[in-house]
Amino acid sequence: MELALSIDIGGTKFAVGLVARSGELIDRTVVLINHRDSSEELFEELATAVRAQMTRAQEHHGSTPLVVGVGCAGPTTWNVETVSPLNLPQWKNFHLRARLAQLTGLPVFGDGDAKSLALAEGWLGAARGVDNFMAMVVSTGVGGGIVLNGQLLDGESGNAGHIGHVIVEPNGRRCPCGGRGCLEAEASGPAIEAITGRPPTQPTYEIMVRTGRLVGRGVASVCNLLDLKLVCVGGSVALGFGATFFNSAQRTLDELCGLEFSKNARIVPSRLADEGGLIGASAIGWRGLNRMASASY
Repeated sequence: MELALSIDIGGTKFAVGLVARSGELIDRTVVLINHRDSSEELFEELATAVRAQMTRAQEHHGSTPLVVGVGCAGPTTWNVETVSPLNLPQWKNFHLRARLAQLTGLPVFGDGDAKSLALAEGWLGAARGVDNFMAMVVSTGVGGGIVLNGQLLDGESGNAGHIGHVIVEPNGRRCPCGGRGCLEAEASGPAIEAITGRPPTQPTYEIMVRTGRLVGRGVASVCNLLDLKLVCVGGSVALGFGATFFNSAQRTLDELCGLEFSKNARIVPSRLADEGGLIGASAIGWRGLNRMASASY
């Protein structure tokens, strides 16, 4: 069986798994992040999970991974040469790709976590067969990945789709990016707790409605800008808030998408749920391996 070693790096946890060419997630390890760790201690936690999955690939699945695929919270530079997740300040300009290549001895390909989710949802999820859509993560951070005319958008530095830094509350809360009123500063898990005094695992109805409304506001701007009819949303906050969140987001979308081409735009849950990050990271890995093979001919 051909396997990719998939790594999903978020603001609260590392997930490392084994994904087949078909997109089936066959094994995984999840490590909760200790935010008091140094940059090297964080990497050692990740490395321990990577070693565990490489061992399981051989001993339990009779295979050796062919490639490492990484989806990482951003901003990142091309191919995760360096990463600077806003919720992991210890990793400011951390040289992730080289460290993983040294650790595994395998080719490493990476991209933003929400961009990898976009690949996953287009491959096997809620956007399968759709050429124009956005995928979003609403969790510890808020990120996005956009597919236009069947192609994942990269942008100048590879960070296209970062909807978490669209302004949804002018003069709102200060964001780690330096702006005010960004979607991430108003609707991410840490923001919700800072604003309401309640962790996002214990929301009130009003909190879920407000979060959905803010996400719908940001999404509407993107749908109107880029002529999109579908947005798939994953992440622990969005999926944890469930129907109340999605109904509120859809109502806002209906109110703000009044142009002929953006009317009836839909916002739906990620179909791949908590597997989407690892499946998407594998898609980044397989894509990189395929491109490397094509370039060698």
